[in-house]
Amino acid sequence: MLNVVEAFSGIGSQAKALKKLGIDYKVVNILEWDISAFVAYDFIHNGAPDITPYKNLTKKELLDKLIPLNLSIDGKNPVKRNSLNMWKVESLQVIWAAYNRTRNLGDIQKVDHLTFPSDIDVLTYSFPCQDLSIGGAWHNNHSGIDRDANNRSGLLWEVERILESLHDNDKDLPRFLLMENVSNILSKRHASNFNDWKNQLERLGYFNKVYTLDASNFGSPQRRVRTFMVSVLLPNKDVQTLVEQYFKDNDLEETSKNNHRKPKKLERFLRMDYSNPIYKEEANISNPNDTPSRRKIYEGNDILNKPTGFNEYLGTLTTKQDRHPNAGILEFPEHREGGSPYRNLTPRECFLLMGFDEADFNRVLKYNPQIQVNKKLYSRERLERLAGNSIVVDVLVKIFEQINELKSIIYR
Repeated sequence: MLNVVEAFSGIGSQAKALKKLGIDYKVVNILEWDISAFVAYDFIHNGAPDITPYKNLTKKELLDKLIPLNLSIDGKNPVKRNSLNMWKVESLQVIWAAYNRTRNLGDIQKVDHLTFPSDIDVLTYSFPCQDLSIGGAWHNNHSGIDRDANNRSGLLWEVERILESLHDNDKDLPRFLLMENVSNILSKRHASNFNDWKNQLERLGYFNKVYTLDASNFGSPQRRVRTFMVSVLLPNKDVQTLVEQYFKDNDLEETSKNNHRKPKKLERFLRMDYSNPIYKEEANISNPNDTPSRRKIYEGNDILNKPTGFNEYLGTLTTKQDRHPNAGILEFPEHREGGSPYRNLTPRECFLLMGFDEADFNRVLKYNPQIQVNKKLYSRERLERLAGNSIVVDVLVKIFEQINELKSIIYR
């Protein structure tokens, strides 16, 4: 049994990977302040919302519970009371129900040794990448994970604060830590901060193994390179030797490059049967207007369904598909009037390419709460953001397999 806490959990790629791995596990808590993320997490992993316990709560009572939690609707800023006050009371009940059912601890800045659970095997932390990414640098954002940056990527140091709080109060540290982020964290600009973080973990008793892995080497048709770090808490020096030897013999970075899995065919993830009215409607929504800027996208990005056949790979999915450059586009002769001759990947396809099932996506759509008269929580853009912020499940499966093996070796 692996007891897991998912920090910056998003829609739960870690939980999805553990389920696919087929081992006993329990997600004890998540830490997620983004409303759209943890509500989707609840739908995907727990099914239909259950607002029965909260049916009699008034809008004021719900707001009094939600606002102090410092939640967000855009993943960037705390949501204001006035904004949530415009939402239907039923949607607020769904949010409060999801927060409780996922055992969400919410804003990581509010978590310490008093609220963090005990007897945890794995703490995962995929902290925001915006201030680390190359895209951020294009927008003159170079703050990265500087300790005094006070930005989203700097939330990494909240993980340090929690671990030190546990250590200083004689509480058990998680036996394993799993970090995921963009590989730019290893660049010259950010290397000193990352080395500082690794050194801090070593001082707390962890051994760190850093991997830079491409999802396309794990059976995914998506070329997506990300950096992971597995940190193993060492009970003693003998265990350190054992752990070092394990990673030497089972180096995922080397084995995935040398013995990479053949990718699943890209067409398996695309929904191009337009006789299906749902797929056709989603394709139309992802068909942008025919404008000069979209013509440049059409000319400058890889077409995934060429007359000669489908591409073997697509590029990295980001949080927005209607952009240049993007992960790839699809010829769309059936486009609507005024639409471009291509379409972007649909949110459904993005979820599938990240390793989620069609049933997972269908649940998010089915239970999509009506927040205002003509507005639901999940728009196309918001669904794309949730997928782009996630982690490819196929990669996580192999990492959790190693963590589970190491646990059995160390604690046999």
